[in-house]
Amino acid sequence: MPSSITSHHESSTRQRIVEAADALFYQRGFEKTSFADIAGQVKLSRGNFYHHFKTKDEILSAVIELRAAHTQAMLEHWTASEETPMARLGCFAEMLIRNRKDIQRYGCPVGTLCAELAKLEHPAHGEAGMIFGQFRHWLREQFMALGRRADADVLAMHLLSRSQGIASLANAFHDETFIRREVAQIHDWLLTLHPEEPAARRRAKTSNPPKP
Repeated sequence: MPSSITSHHESSTRQRIVEAADALFYQRGFEKTSFADIAGQVKLSRGNFYHHFKTKDEILSAVIELRAAHTQAMLEHWTASEETPMARLGCFAEMLIRNRKDIQRYGCPVGTLCAELAKLEHPAHGEAGMIFGQFRHWLREQFMALGRRADADVLAMHLLSRSQGIASLANAFHDETFIRREVAQIHDWLLTLHPEEPAARRRAKTSNPPKP
C-alpha cells in the first residue's frame, strides 16, 4: 500500500478513535471509560488501538484538542455569520437550547469534564479549562464591541457562569422549560446592556421557536 494511503488511513483511524472517546467521555465520564470501551466503539483490536494511543491520558489530550478546535470553529462561525455583537451574544445564549437534549442528559461537555478532572486532580484539568478561556475571551470581545470596555470581562464571566448554572440545573432536573425560560431572561438582560438592538432578540426567538 502506498505510504500516502497508509498515512491517510492511520489518520482516519486515529480521528475515529478520538471522536469515539470524545462521545464516551461526555456520556460516561473519563474515569468510567476504558480502552476496551473505545476500541469496541471503533471496532479495533487492542493491538491496532495501541498503535495509535498508548495511554488513556494521550487520548484525553487529543479529545481536549478536538473540543478546543470545535469551539474555535463555532466562535468563528458566529463572528462571521452575525453582523452585530448583540446577535453574536444571542448565539451563545441559544447554544443552550440547541444542545438542550444532551445537556439535560449529560450536562455541559466542558463543565462536566473540568469538574471530573479537578476531582481526580488530573494534570490535564488546566488544559481542559482553557476551553472556557476560549469562550471568555470571545465573550469579552463582544462586550467590548458593545462599548462596555471597562467591565467587558466581568460581563463575560457573568454570562459564562450563568450558562454553566443553567446547564447544571437542567441536567439535574431534566427540565426543558427551565432552559427556555432562562435563555429568554439572558436575552432580556443583554437588551438592558444595549437596548437599541431589539432585532437581535427577535431573530433569536424566531430561530428556535418552542416545540410542542
